[in-house]
Amino acid sequence: MTTTAIRKRLTDYLQTADDKKIKAIYAMVEDEINTAENDWDDDFVKELEHRSKAFASGKTKTYSWEEVKQAAREKAKPVVR
Repeated sequence: MTTTAIRKRLTDYLQTADDKKIKAIYAMVEDEINTAENDWDDDFVKELEHRSKAFASGKTKTYSWEEVKQAAREKAKPVVR
């Protein structure tokens, strides 16, 4: 089933579900709804745009996956005394 079809079925269901079920469904997704409302404020969007432009222009140092793994392994090595 496609996401569009699922959305339609959920929307249809929510229109006729009893109050107890609506409240239970809302309780399951309430944190997600509240978090989603606050994630993309203006400062966050500006920071994403800034980082994107820096990356696209080559001004930002980037690392390959192999470099990241190697750095993590180096930091995780126990200190021998």
